[in-house]
Amino acid sequence: MRARAEHIFGTVKGYFGFKKVRHRGIAKSENRLNVLFALSNLFMVKKKLLAISTG
Repeated sequence: MRARAEHIFGTVKGYFGFKKVRHRGIAKSENRLNVLFALSNLFMVKKKLLAISTG
């Protein structure tokens, strides 16, 4: 379980540049994290989605 969670955070930090957080307010930070984790999920299943779309 831990390895799976660490991989997701590593993806968000490395590929999407979320290494430092500015104090923008809780709502803005939460929104940005939600979008980043949604993009991270798509990034991790990219090959599966492409295989499904090409047949």
